[in-house]
Amino acid sequence: MLRDDQIERYSRQILLPNIGGKGQEKLLKASVLVIGAGGLGSPASLYLAAAGVGKIGIVDSDAVELSNLQRQILHSTEDVGRPKAESAKARLISLNPDVEVVAIKVRLTSVNILDIIKDYDIIVDGSDNFPTRYLVNDACVISGKPLSHGGIFRFDGQAMLIYPGKGPCYRCLFPEPPPPGAMPSCQEAGILGAVAGIIGMVQANEALKVILGIGEPLIGRLLVFNALSSSFRIVKVPKNEDCAVCGRVPAIKKLIDYEEFCQVRKRGEN
Repeated sequence: MLRDDQIERYSRQILLPNIGGKGQEKLLKASVLVIGAGGLGSPASLYLAAAGVGKIGIVDSDAVELSNLQRQILHSTEDVGRPKAESAKARLISLNPDVEVVAIKVRLTSVNILDIIKDYDIIVDGSDNFPTRYLVNDACVISGKPLSHGGIFRFDGQAMLIYPGKGPCYRCLFPEPPPPGAMPSCQEAGILGAVAGIIGMVQANEALKVILGIGEPLIGRLLVFNALSSSFRIVKVPKNEDCAVCGRVPAIKKLIDYEEFCQVRKRGEN
């Protein structure tokens, strides 16, 4: 049963024929893990919290920097220097005290990720590097967890829902990472903040559709957005039956060293 204040808070959602009171109860019982409290994780987690998702985990090991604030709208100027996971938790609880927010101030690795994601229904990946994207994808496929993927670069963004057993995964789309140095980071290439907002909201929308069991999730479909032309297009992504992690005979059955896979220097190496 929803409390009177909850009925008022979520009234505009409850009015929707595909949601109603039962749908709102589903949201309040659901749990979503957001990886990264940055450009994508900020809008995604804000809209998930506002919608009344009962438990939201925020994974981020970094601290807020002044250069983050152009797009990472979870944080404010007074949060500079504060751990992002803590700043995110405070902001989300201030928005909606109904929500249980778990701040996870660790760096995801092959050792800890399966234990972290096991307590959540859906994963939202707001990471900004290839090792983490492949790590999260493989962990979700192995665990059977739906994954809302998003990526941004300069004026462009993309989003897709990865649902193990129902469609392709990130490796079906990108079997191998780009060569080292081929793709500059947002720090090197720049990013329009509004692009992060748009893609992060799409990721939240995909997670909400999965929780509610409504609409047509972006399974096997990559949504591509360009800010300069204000255009959206959908690219069909077929499942690769020879995929290393979700194919008929997967070569990857346990998590690997993803920094080595992506030829990224490990921290501390010169």
